[in-house]
Amino acid sequence: MIPRATKARTILWGSAALALGLLAGPVLAQDKPADVEDHTTGPAAMYEPSMTTLGELQVEIPGRREGDPVMTQEEFQRGTKIYFERCAGCHGVLRKGATGKALTTDLTREHGYEYLQSFITYGSPAGMPNWGTSGDMSEEDVDLMARYLLLEPPAPPEWGMPEMMETWKVLIKPEDRPTKKMNDIDIENLMSVTLRDAGEIALIDGGTYEIRSIIKTGYAVHISRISASGRYLMVIGRDGLVNMIDLWMENPETVASIKIGIEARSIETSKFEGWEDKLAIAGAYWPPQYVIMDGDTLEPKKIVSTRGMVYDEQTYHPEPRVAAILASHYKPEFIINVKETGKILMVDYTDLKNLKTTEIEAERFLHDGGLDSTHRYFITAANARNKLVVIDTKESKLVAITDTGGMTPHPGRGANFTHPTYGPVWASSHLGDESVALIGTDPEGHPDQAWQIVDTFSALGGGSLFVKTHPNSEHLYVDATLNPDAETSGSVAVFKIGDMAGEGEPDFTTLPLVEWAGITDGQPRVVQPEFNKEGTEVWFSIWNAKDKESAIVVVDDKTLELKKVIKDPRLITPTGKFNVYNTGKDVY
Repeated sequence: MIPRATKARTILWGSAALALGLLAGPVLAQDKPADVEDHTTGPAAMYEPSMTTLGELQVEIPGRREGDPVMTQEEFQRGTKIYFERCAGCHGVLRKGATGKALTTDLTREHGYEYLQSFITYGSPAGMPNWGTSGDMSEEDVDLMARYLLLEPPAPPEWGMPEMMETWKVLIKPEDRPTKKMNDIDIENLMSVTLRDAGEIALIDGGTYEIRSIIKTGYAVHISRISASGRYLMVIGRDGLVNMIDLWMENPETVASIKIGIEARSIETSKFEGWEDKLAIAGAYWPPQYVIMDGDTLEPKKIVSTRGMVYDEQTYHPEPRVAAILASHYKPEFIINVKETGKILMVDYTDLKNLKTTEIEAERFLHDGGLDSTHRYFITAANARNKLVVIDTKESKLVAITDTGGMTPHPGRGANFTHPTYGPVWASSHLGDESVALIGTDPEGHPDQAWQIVDTFSALGGGSLFVKTHPNSEHLYVDATLNPDAETSGSVAVFKIGDMAGEGEPDFTTLPLVEWAGITDGQPRVVQPEFNKEGTEVWFSIWNAKDKESAIVVVDDKTLELKKVIKDPRLITPTGKFNVYNTGKDVY
């Protein structure tokens, strides 16, 4: 084992700071900001989701007005691509504001070209990335973007039923599929691994570490979800393409597919008793909507827009993105996070013609989350306000909104375990600093601590994306994927749960996983711990550039020793890993 790393209390920007945005205050283009050394991009700003596939759309320059800057069609196309890939995650597809301020032309023209050029170049300690001085944008690109923001934005196309039906494919009809499992794969211990930049997933046997199949999917699969029966694997790419993969086939492959939007992140299936495998649901970033589909064929049945009023300001938002979607275990309902409006929707799927939805006012901007150990309570992050929101899925109502202490929570699905002092808790790490927060989840046994932050402590560093444990594990794992330091982002912190009692912060063990993988080229990053079904091994992606070597590292959970390094030229940019049993049963 490697001894615990020295903890440095370096505070990095949280994405709540990004709300100050581009128009935070006057900066003159001719003056270099005095504190330019502080204008550097922290992990939270690095993480803001890009609209990668929207950037590929071919657009036309909107109608010109007197005083518009000179810009060729080629320049406008490049500006649109840069905007969607770099800026839209904060400022919105239509530039009307999201995590960052609005960049509509009434505002950008008031400030002018020099102001925009300076802010894009130097950024701001408030959270605006320093695109120019960081080298992420050339001087020519900064000039281009300053002019681009003075023009009206292009409006991406909508994506409704006609467009979906054109993309819908049933490659193997349900009646032509196997009636029993036709392979020797231990499906419950199978890992679905995202090969991000290859537009593929790898199905890896959790027992033998063998790659059983590489399946072509949409670009940059965001998540994998399992049908209630465990037979069908559903994946969705950032380009909105859904693949339904039959794991019973001799060689698992896609049996149906559909493109539900232009940018998307989430998919889930119905899990309530009597509704297993009957429906699937996917949510889009653009257009802002969700679609409910047939669980056997992905035929779209119901499309619902999420455009509407922000819960607290009561102002209209044109593009509230659909983030996490979960299936309730207590009711025939889907739980849907709508980011920008700060609303959680509990959608009753028993009657799509007479759709009943409970709309819960929560907080902004809703992102990832997961269920507590009883599966009754949904705990989710509201990134812009540094809050955790708790929903009772049995009663379909808000239980609590809890402050995480000023930093940006990013739990993934979170981690459930029994703390030696505080009893059942759920854990989240943070983008902006190195802290881990524990929230009490036992309203009956520990009512005074329920839905309160009962403890916080430090891990490796800011930029964590995921925490992970398992009911059979004595450890909590915390990555630091977006940390700018290569040694930190290439390692993982491991806490022994039994040692968390007592005063002071718990110690942790640092596992140098990139070093164990033997990868020296590039800056590979450790991301997303995932347990095997039994909870005896934990898998990590060693995520490197597309043209460099990546790997999967498997660690023995009991000894914290290296067990296996999986390398293969086909493992291109591995990121998320999803164990079939744990994902389908919401074990985390």
